[in-house]
Amino acid sequence: MRCFTIILFFSSIVAVGLASDVEDQGIISQVVEIHRLRPRTGSAGYAVPQLDCLSWRLAVETNNVRDWKLVPNECSNYVGHYMLGKQYRRDCEAVADAAIEYAKGLKLSGDGKDVWVFDVDETTLSNLPYYARSDVAFGAKAFNSTRFNAWVMEGTAPAIPATLRLYKTVLSLGIKPVILTGTPEFTREGRVTNLKKAGYTSWLKLILKGENDSPKSVVYKSNKRTELVIAGYRIVGNTGDQWSDLIGKNAGARTFKVPDPMYYIG
Repeated sequence: MRCFTIILFFSSIVAVGLASDVEDQGIISQVVEIHRLRPRTGSAGYAVPQLDCLSWRLAVETNNVRDWKLVPNECSNYVGHYMLGKQYRRDCEAVADAAIEYAKGLKLSGDGKDVWVFDVDETTLSNLPYYARSDVAFGAKAFNSTRFNAWVMEGTAPAIPATLRLYKTVLSLGIKPVILTGTPEFTREGRVTNLKKAGYTSWLKLILKGENDSPKSVVYKSNKRTELVIAGYRIVGNTGDQWSDLIGKNAGARTFKVPDPMYYIG
């Protein structure tokens, strides 16, 4: 059996070399490519001793790993590679596709009280230009609120295309967007400018965190959603990158998590 496997392996290599054109070579290469069940390297082949960064990211996204403070140093290259690569964009598109399918199947009341809650950071807007900086290292270095708020006030964060597509679909269906962010109230001007520049042109409410709001994100967002419900609104959907966006009181009829392995907010 072992001899047969070796013969098959070398036959495949020869087949690739003899392929008549580039397309044939591509097809054959896909057949013989070996995928590790447990990747042992991060971005660009850097060794990751005693830590599987892919498994770490999965545990983070599924909320099995909680209350973590920093991306492990040995995974910063991996996280950067993921966030800047095609897989992150594809993952965001998959979330948007599921949310749009759900939204289009809703039976809406037509009374203007159906709303969809959107988070901002790493949900509607991307802070990758900030997180890619060497002093941030994709979340491997300690969060600095002063530097981050200065970045927010610049108002230059790009839209996440998949969420913008979801946002436009929600609007077209007659669902009103509510933008709920944990960034402080004093950044409102920068947030408004940035959101509109990125394509988020209208909303029912833009809620930022005030000085008297709970410092704990899950409590703050639960309270703000409860205020919406008390006012008579129905939260038909809720999209965010943090679990604290999506759990707690009045989370919504359906929740959709956008991937984000760069930081944790509880």
